[in-house]
Amino acid sequence: MPLPPEASRERALYADVIGGITTFFTMAYIVVVNPAILSTPGTGMPFTGALTATVLIASSMTLLMGVYARLPFAVAPGMGLNAFFAFAIVLQSKVPWQTALGMVFWAGVLFLLVSATPLREHIALAIPPGLRAAASAGIGLLLTFIGLRNTGLIVGDPVTLVRMGTLDFRAAFLVLGILVAVALMRRNNPLAFLAAIFAVTALAWTFRYAKPPEQLISAPAFSSAFLALDIRGALRLTLLPPILAILFTDLFDSLSTFIGVATVAGLTDADGRPINLRRGLIVDAIATLSSGLAGTSPGTAYVESIAGIRMGGRTGRASVVTALCFVPCFFLGPLAAAVPSYATAAVLILVGVSMFQAIAAINFASVEDALPAFVTVVLIPLTSSITQGILWGFLLHALLYAVAGRAREVGLTLWLLAGLSAGLLLIGH
Repeated sequence: MPLPPEASRERALYADVIGGITTFFTMAYIVVVNPAILSTPGTGMPFTGALTATVLIASSMTLLMGVYARLPFAVAPGMGLNAFFAFAIVLQSKVPWQTALGMVFWAGVLFLLVSATPLREHIALAIPPGLRAAASAGIGLLLTFIGLRNTGLIVGDPVTLVRMGTLDFRAAFLVLGILVAVALMRRNNPLAFLAAIFAVTALAWTFRYAKPPEQLISAPAFSSAFLALDIRGALRLTLLPPILAILFTDLFDSLSTFIGVATVAGLTDADGRPINLRRGLIVDAIATLSSGLAGTSPGTAYVESIAGIRMGGRTGRASVVTALCFVPCFFLGPLAAAVPSYATAAVLILVGVSMFQAIAAINFASVEDALPAFVTVVLIPLTSSITQGILWGFLLHALLYAVAGRAREVGLTLWLLAGLSAGLLLIGH
């Protein structure tokens, strides 16, 4: 016997609340991990400012996703893009972090233009699935490399570039963090990543490897990174390649998340397309644009949203609940700042593993498909640059298909992307 309408609505509301809370706990680790990456020594970014910006984007953009797009997807600064921002753009290319925030802003402007026009579909259909998978796998390797470096297991070497470091307490904490997270992940516990961070941090405080905070809460820091971006300084021609790399990576992330999660969760229309995809991508674009203004790396929809959807979150109300859960995090700056960098290493490696799984989608039986994807996967961690991986991937894919006699299978949009990639590689070097 079907439930009366009021009972059905109450059950749906309850499911959305549970789903929204579940999504929050599966991704709350970003409140600690993102500012830790952005404030890596040498970047100059203030930890508290980056934390406030992270929470601001997560709460406001997730709310917008619920109210405007009416989708149960949470939004926050993306893993991978934060590493690209800190290590490739700021540290490696010596771009001031204020200018890097300006680059994020302009990437968001371009993303918004793409999302609001038919160009979105042309680009989405033109990008080979193998290159999308390769970009994800390469970013996973980059995150893993950062996690290993934070624990001292990997160090620089003038002869071999990198080598094994010294085994000390940080390596032991890494193993412990992985064991805690995996044990909880096997039980589908949404607190898996947070528990790993808290366990390592608590032991570090207990054995005095790290200093606990003198106070637990403080006011949000809106004066250090908020609206600190250099919009004009980011308009240099040499900065165009990484700006486009942010755009394409963000677009990959968004499309992969929306299409993949919506398909698994059944949030599709009669033709199998994700519902409200255009609105969802517009919110993602606004999140990237707003991230530059707020003072953090680009925001994007989180694949962890699938956890909340599986718990019953089916509408935008679930995102509203998730957004509200982020609000108290504004005041946890001192607590988050006292978390040592090696405490987040297990999370970086496990996220890297999940992203690297995309490599299974690459067709290694065809050299014209395998080589561009392989080069993309390898270049991203070796150069600490998503830009190099994506641009070389586009260029090699088109050229190898032409050599293999399959030029007609390369659409006009991809040829244009390949030509653009060649130009940007010349500009960058």
